[in-house]
Amino acid sequence: MVLINTAIFLLGLIVGSFLNCVIYRLEKEESFLKGRSFCPQCRHQLTWRDLIPTFSFFILKGKCRYCHQKISWQYPLVEIATGLLFVSIFNYLSVARVGFVEASPHLTPFASVLANEGFAFSDLQNFLFYSIISCFLIVIFVYDLKHYIIPDRVIYPAIGITFFYNIYQLTVNNQRLAINNFSSAILAATFFLAIVLVSRGKWMGIGDIKLAFLMGLILGFPNILVALFLAFFLGAIIGLGLIISGRKTFKSEIPFGPFLITGTFIGLFCGGQIINWYLRLFV
Repeated sequence: MVLINTAIFLLGLIVGSFLNCVIYRLEKEESFLKGRSFCPQCRHQLTWRDLIPTFSFFILKGKCRYCHQKISWQYPLVEIATGLLFVSIFNYLSVARVGFVEASPHLTPFASVLANEGFAFSDLQNFLFYSIISCFLIVIFVYDLKHYIIPDRVIYPAIGITFFYNIYQLTVNNQRLAINNFSSAILAATFFLAIVLVSRGKWMGIGDIKLAFLMGLILGFPNILVALFLAFFLGAIIGLGLIISGRKTFKSEIPFGPFLITGTFIGLFCGGQIINWYLRLFV
């Protein structure tokens, strides 16, 4: 198991390196499928020694080999986060396989796909699906954090992939799961649309509506409630901290996408446990 987790983590580091390329070239409106990697500062083409995910950053002490300018911490952090998410997805699938998740009375939509009889082939399908969607969410997280915008070139393909994944669930006797996810997506998007209309776009943006729709397709009910609650809670706490520290004011714009995505990942992996804990408070 340790060897498998290590291999998946290394795969995540490699994919994370590619995601950094996507994030950079999205901003520059360059193709991320063509051209060699280069230093953003001096534009020198990078060799394989400079492109070993995470390790090159620390070997070079966070500086370019050629111009000695500092390399952003974004690069190793995105790579490590991708690796950890891939490992988390794999282990979540493994937990579902041995029936641990089935013991929960509030089975998450993510786990319910796996809890059916005879899902050997779907293990790989689900790992690929959730890993790919995680990559889209990571790109949105970083891009919105840096540029205060959720790029359509990322959110629309993510919605499309998740939409057809749910259509696929309709064909493999998971109608309840798919209907749950579609309903959750519509309700979440409608909720954010109402906020945008009431605030005239001052509190939320159109991109947040699209992201909320994607969240609903991924999480379903009730985990979408967990994700949204945590997103607003974390946003309020961090926003208040930034105001108290003087880094922001009440009129400052704060990207909400990173909070929504953080809530999505927590809801994905821990939604059932959080709901169980909450319900036990009233028992």
